Amino acid sequence: MQIRDLIKSALVSLLVLLVASCSSSPEKAAESSVSSKVPTTKSTQSKPTAWQQAYQEPQETSPNAPRKTVEKSPSSEPITDVWDRIRDGFVISDYQQLHPDSERHLRWFVEHPEYVARVVERARPYLHHIVEEVQKRDMPMEIVLLPVVESGFKPYAYSKSHAAGLWQFIPGTGKVYGLQQNWWYDGRRDVIQSTRAALDYLEKLHNDFGDWQLALAAYNCGEGTVGRAIKRNQAKGKATDFWSLDLPSETSAYVPKLMAVSHMVKYPERYDLSLSPVDNKPYLTTVNIGSQIDLAKAATMAGLSKDELFILNPAFNRWATAPEGPHVLVLPLNKVEQFKRALAEMPAQNRVKWARHKIQRGESLSVIASHYATTVSVIKKANNLQSNNIRAGSHLLIPASPAQSATLAANEATKSPSDSAQKKTYTVKAGDTWWDIARKYDTDVPTLTQWNKQSNHAVLQPGQTLVIWTNDEQRKSVNYTIRDGDSLWGISRKFNVSVAQVREWNGLSDRTLLQPGQNLTLYLDET
Repeated sequence: MQIRDLIKSALVSLLVLLVASCSSSPEKAAESSVSSKVPTTKSTQSKPTAWQQAYQEPQETSPNAPRKTVEKSPSSEPITDVWDRIRDGFVISDYQQLHPDSERHLRWFVEHPEYVARVVERARPYLHHIVEEVQKRDMPMEIVLLPVVESGFKPYAYSKSHAAGLWQFIPGTGKVYGLQQNWWYDGRRDVIQSTRAALDYLEKLHNDFGDWQLALAAYNCGEGTVGRAIKRNQAKGKATDFWSLDLPSETSAYVPKLMAVSHMVKYPERYDLSLSPVDNKPYLTTVNIGSQIDLAKAATMAGLSKDELFILNPAFNRWATAPEGPHVLVLPLNKVEQFKRALAEMPAQNRVKWARHKIQRGESLSVIASHYATTVSVIKKANNLQSNNIRAGSHLLIPASPAQSATLAANEATKSPSDSAQKKTYTVKAGDTWWDIARKYDTDVPTLTQWNKQSNHAVLQPGQTLVIWTNDEQRKSVNYTIRDGDSLWGISRKFNVSVAQVREWNGLSDRTLLQPGQNLTLYLDET
């Protein structure tokens, strides 16, 4: 019996061991199978293109699918590039996948890296200030990129609906949010004040709708339009998020475009884009000068060119700050001390050039004001006049820029700048600004407006003809045949000209696609 019991016990133990062995073998076999498939998949799969990485990556959900990781690991290092601050503050989207409408806009940006590069350069002076203001209010950093959609970061942008500046305020909304608009000054183009106003308005819209995408839509088409679209969907039992609403076509593209820009900034490496770094430190500040000043003098005092000063102070419509204010200039931080020293040494009466005008028979204050590009009220204040009555033979002191006084007095606005210059005409296109056209022809806004007897406050109309004086005849004409892979950016770099010049010389628009075999005409300096 004992022997029989021992044998039975041994058989039971053997059976237990066999069962345990069998139950573990399928797991090991499965593990072996999975691990062996990974290298096989890598070896047989062709290398993805940039666009496959860009558009297929968000949809890859298999744990074994190869994935390019571009996210940066957490670091205690201080942030030196403003773009990193912007990425860290994105909250409107999870950026794991894009709506098809956003993908379409993203494709356009990726296919036009030269445009992205231009926008980055235009944004450079303003970007840190806008980031700081958005962060102070604990708002999403996507808001920082809204001027890309609104104006392409062009401070002089002006739309057919009369919206102006980086943030594209229309006159009425600008006034509601405290942006002065008069003959001398347009606060909608004031970088500091318009940023404050835009963030005030966006905060108000977010409080109204409780959703940032709806707030952005309302910024574009108005809160009433968005509110009515929400009510229509509610009545039909439909969702009321942005993507479900029936909105105007421009607004329906507005939010997707911002999401595309944000996605591009979030993952530039995925799209072979390089965003030029922007220092994460203050670049500009404001200086209260206390009285009117000639902007050309202010530029010299700060050690800046007139163009550099106007880029930071695009709100001024004339050659000087407004007589009644604001008396605030925006300057680079590293120029402030130099400017303040020069300002302290300059008597207040010398901050503006004064012309002595002898009143002619038949002249009125309005005629004289128009002649010197100023206002009747300024002339009256400067000469302590209580009424508009003036007498022929008397003299008036007129605040005027040196260049303007000489030009207007000699009526040189209609003459060519030099004997060698050639007169040509330019037809204004939709979206053109005085600033853009002046840059195209290597001149400044005051000169361009003088050639055309206009002020830089005058509204340009598509189809309008402008007079331009150029020295293109001193350049040699070159024909260039487009090759596969050519871009306007690459061609302009090759021949040391601007993309805008290439477009103008050949009648190309921003959306024109280059075709291999197409001929371009370029005008190059003889040197």
